[in-house]
Amino acid sequence: MEAHPRVSIVIVCMNRLDNLYPCLQGIERYCTGECETIVVAYQFDNDNLTRVKEDFPWVRFIVSSATRGFSENNNLALSIARGEYCFILNDDTLINEDVTGHLLQDFSVLPERTAIVSPRINNPDGSLQLCGRPKYPSYKYLLQQWHLYSEPTDDTLGRTSDAEFAKRRLFSTSNITGAAFMIRTAVFRELGWFDERYFFTPEDIALSTLAREKGYLVYVDADTSLIHKWKTTASRLAPAVRPAAVKGSLLFFGRKSRASLFMLSIGVWLAESAKRSKSYILMKLRPSTENRTKHLVFKNISNSIFSNKSPKELFLYFKEEL
Repeated sequence: MEAHPRVSIVIVCMNRLDNLYPCLQGIERYCTGECETIVVAYQFDNDNLTRVKEDFPWVRFIVSSATRGFSENNNLALSIARGEYCFILNDDTLINEDVTGHLLQDFSVLPERTAIVSPRINNPDGSLQLCGRPKYPSYKYLLQQWHLYSEPTDDTLGRTSDAEFAKRRLFSTSNITGAAFMIRTAVFRELGWFDERYFFTPEDIALSTLAREKGYLVYVDADTSLIHKWKTTASRLAPAVRPAAVKGSLLFFGRKSRASLFMLSIGVWLAESAKRSKSYILMKLRPSTENRTKHLVFKNISNSIFSNKSPKELFLYFKEEL
């Protein structure tokens, strides 16, 4: 373990060794600089915890047994991170190059007010998943719930000629994905780490938005990448996860005023109610476990939009019903 690591790599894993092992193997092979790796072992069984500690003795493990969301679990590790930078990484990512080295080099040439740099995120087949994220105002969130808008996957298109660092394939962007990004630890601490009000999303957009509001800059490096397997987690908990995620998004996108929250909630409720009706018809016409789960998801979302419960409280409530 480095006495003063430059980078603290932080990973949250929910007892998924099939995700965690390839992720840690990639870090061990390619991240050869001054790094420490901290894994939050979320609700691990004893056998898996013993095994992974034996196989990766260079990793610091934090046991997290209570029910916690992504933000809460990450913050457990961030509170003991010693690096000058933190590299937040999902456990279902695969590293096949020295991503941390590239991002550190980026910070050395970017403006001092740069707080966050994200790599390009690819799908397992090599296609683009995300390369930066543009601003995402509340009306676009509402349109997306109606399937009338899709967030662009590449925030660098058409900007080669006017981007200050285009020759290095470094581009300013507005938002990040929580799957992978590097941030100055001092800035992260100043911002209060991840906002724990958001149990499942949009803690990543909330963080980058707050950073920009404080005058910091966010960049994406299109020349360094990693793979994000995405959606590899089982959907068994979707009827509890999705309502918590929607409630978190409403709290963020409707944060300006009670009126904006109320109007946004009405629009999202109408969208989710339409999906609920459609899923009910499909469930009756084609009975299956998958269709019953989909209907339960939309039912729980529409029933929770005007609830006073927090995202975490909604998750716990609906989880008990599963």
